[in-house]
Amino acid sequence: MTILVTPPSGPSRIASPITAPSVSTMPSATSATRTVPPHLGQAFEFDVAIVGLGYVGLPTALAYHHAGSSVLGLDVSEARLATIRSRAADLLDSDRDRLEEAFVADDFLITSDPAALSRAAAVIVCVPTPVDEYLVPDLGILRAASAMVVANSVPGQLLMLTSTTYVGCTEDLLVQPLVHRGLLPGRDVFVAFSPERIDPGNATVAHEDVPRVLGGATDTCADVADALLARYAPVHRVPSLAAAEMTKLLENTFRAVNIALANEFSDICRTMDIDVADVIDAAATKPYGFMAFLPGPGVGGHCIPCDPHYLLWQLKAKRQPAPMITQAMAEIASRPGRVVDRTREVLSDAGRGLRGARVLVVGVAYKRDVADLRESPALEILEGLRAAGAEVGYADHRFPRLTLRNGEVLDDVVDEASFAADVVLLHTRHSDADLSWITERQFVIDTTYRGADLVDRIIL
Repeated sequence: MTILVTPPSGPSRIASPITAPSVSTMPSATSATRTVPPHLGQAFEFDVAIVGLGYVGLPTALAYHHAGSSVLGLDVSEARLATIRSRAADLLDSDRDRLEEAFVADDFLITSDPAALSRAAAVIVCVPTPVDEYLVPDLGILRAASAMVVANSVPGQLLMLTSTTYVGCTEDLLVQPLVHRGLLPGRDVFVAFSPERIDPGNATVAHEDVPRVLGGATDTCADVADALLARYAPVHRVPSLAAAEMTKLLENTFRAVNIALANEFSDICRTMDIDVADVIDAAATKPYGFMAFLPGPGVGGHCIPCDPHYLLWQLKAKRQPAPMITQAMAEIASRPGRVVDRTREVLSDAGRGLRGARVLVVGVAYKRDVADLRESPALEILEGLRAAGAEVGYADHRFPRLTLRNGEVLDDVVDEASFAADVVLLHTRHSDADLSWITERQFVIDTTYRGADLVDRIIL
């Protein structure tokens, strides 16, 4: 017998039951053959609810909706919801098209009301997990979101975390609080962890083509979560929540260590008067045993500057050293300061000082073609240049105004030529950037290592 839970309000659409796949990795949900135990069957208005509609949550919601699921999107920020409704959210063109499709459909709803979560068969948490100024994990947002999900959970739901975090977090923030409420995972509700795998600004890989790693609190939990994820992407199951949580930490720590190595090689190559980009391009022709990582002015965004610190923080309690990771993160943290020092060196070699020099930082986003400033090295570089006495401006039309970490506010330089920079510091080169205003009288410091078309550029 199937128990139907009557939703409190809203559309009359009844979500289809979640089914579990017969294999751990599958390309779509069409091959699902095994269902959830009958007494756990529920009727909900929405197939899935996404908590947090940021750079991960919104594309995830749109991917589910495009695949045929009814979707409830929840964000506690009314400002964020207004941005989405006005179509001003930073999205790939393909996701913009999906957003338009969603808004004209009757099975897509965004809201700030936590009580609405009880109307969804599955609830997926996609919220930020940053670090504070001391590089200590800041779990405040994730704790609040998880508590909200637990408080509004109902029997039969699947609850899933996707935010990068420490090993054991899903147990601490979902499993134990649910047990305290009298909801046993695997019997009354289902709990899983599946780390997000979204690369902002990357249009070459579709959401549907990226396998989702999955670990469940129980085998039954994993079955239910597998069926949900397989609706839009391949699934790779691991034996436990902990294994899935550690997988994400390995992915981003791998990137951090290799970026630190690329930065070190860039310094080595400059000492030997070799273009490191030529070396990396050549090494990348090897079809096995090498993966290209590019050096740069530092690392920004939501993952690499933050995620390895979750692992290092947890290892302190176990007295487990991780010297390679520790050194890599130290190198990454010091890179923006190296940019400031390099600017000083270039001016000094020309018989000038940094104090009073006019420096224009071109591109301040942490990544090419994204409107995202989180952890961007440009912020620290701007602060460092200003602290050294330089007259500093930035040019990036994606950010008409920005606030530095020390509270200072800067406005975008609209007319780059009129700024009359002594030094042009190329930090992020967006695909639509026009650099025709640069003159031979200006020093051009290329921190992207990809400005070979610029005359007399100076490598970082």
